[in-house]
Amino acid sequence: MASLPPQECCTLAVTQEGEALGKTISIGDNLDAYVTYPKGDKTTKGILLLTDVLGYEFINTRLVADKIASNGYHVVVPDLFHGDALTLEKAQATDVMGWIKGPPGHLPNRVDPVVLASIKYMRETLSIERLGGIGYCFGVGYNRTVSAKYVIRFLGPDHSLFDAGYIAHPSMVDVEELTAIKKPLSIAAAEIDNIFPVSNRHASEEILAKLKIPYQLNLYGGVEHGFATRADIKQPHIRFAQEQAFAQALQWFKQYL
Repeated sequence: MASLPPQECCTLAVTQEGEALGKTISIGDNLDAYVTYPKGDKTTKGILLLTDVLGYEFINTRLVADKIASNGYHVVVPDLFHGDALTLEKAQATDVMGWIKGPPGHLPNRVDPVVLASIKYMRETLSIERLGGIGYCFGVGYNRTVSAKYVIRFLGPDHSLFDAGYIAHPSMVDVEELTAIKKPLSIAAAEIDNIFPVSNRHASEEILAKLKIPYQLNLYGGVEHGFATRADIKQPHIRFAQEQAFAQALQWFKQYL
């Protein structure tokens, strides 16, 4: 694989302070989602944000969504896990791979419909013309056995539903899926990351270099897996890396959306 399956670092987080500005709505058949948008709600550009295992209710994720929205995007953060996200308390006592495999599990047959329904809602109900996908950890990749087909898959030839993608500290990215992408992709990688280590990062670089698409892979030194959403930003170097990774995403979508 281009990146490895989840490990303990996927469940570690420092909660950030702030108040979410968006709201929770229902999409389609009882699918909950957090939605947030710029003042005036007049935009045809959108971002579908696919979360890590802590889910769409995690305050850090909602604050990121609000920041994206304030830059001119209609943002939707769906509940990928049908009310079964790993809260910080539950995550430390949970076998993540067992949670993914189930029962009930969070395999493609359960998660793909959430992504597809969210995209349909954004394209048809919100009239989004240019749509970007953001994935953090679990919300990034695809593995034939244990995960769902997220941002990487939906940049590919069979499900080319995103116009551009951005992923941070990826896990479970399959080599074949990465090789098949047809749309611009930006990656924010952590120097200290057992799931996306040097060997996998270099392998991904080699794959991307052969594709005739715009791509970007930025490496952030001195930070660990999860730094873009879940790290302790009271530490200056971590705050700097998180802010730069966020700026990376904004600049990417400014260029390709």
